[in-house]
Amino acid sequence: MAKGKVSKGDWTLAALRAFARGGVAAVAVDVLARELGVTRGSFYWHFENREALLVAALETWERHGTAEVIAAVREEADPLARARTLLAEALGDEKIAGLEPALAAHTGHPAVAEVVARVTRARLAFLEEVYADVGFGPRDARHRALAAYAAYLGWLELRRTAPDAAPEAQLQDPGSAAALDHLVDMILAPGGPETGPA
Repeated sequence: MAKGKVSKGDWTLAALRAFARGGVAAVAVDVLARELGVTRGSFYWHFENREALLVAALETWERHGTAEVIAAVREEADPLARARTLLAEALGDEKIAGLEPALAAHTGHPAVAEVVARVTRARLAFLEEVYADVGFGPRDARHRALAAYAAYLGWLELRRTAPDAAPEAQLQDPGSAAALDHLVDMILAPGGPETGPA
């Protein structure tokens, strides 16, 4: 990659891929420069320091993995179709494999903790909205949002840590589509502690 063609976005994407491989410590300027085929000077053209790169990368993840997904899913008019679209998108192909579990594992770093907390709040609030639109009451919508988000995080963790024990979590597995459909059906099933969908 020619030096002049390496953008700020290229650096942030490289940082996110490195984070998925090894957490905060893996976001190393020299290593990323080698991967991108540029010098450290290219880095300093875009960022003041490594922390600025880390923050930019986290904000990129937040924008693409949350804000843009929510905006796209909101365009679906039918509430049940909106819920299914959101869950299918969330549980489908990861843009950067292992990134979300790596972020969750590194919330000891203040910048990571801040963005992960903000993303979690936004995602849970949207899930509550989705469940409320389907017809669940406020308490049940909140509980279902928590369960759906826990299922999402667990699914990604299974995909990362247990490919042999849970092959259905891998998108390339023949049983993946059926397993995902079943999970989505369970997450959206009517009934529960309140009265279920109105």
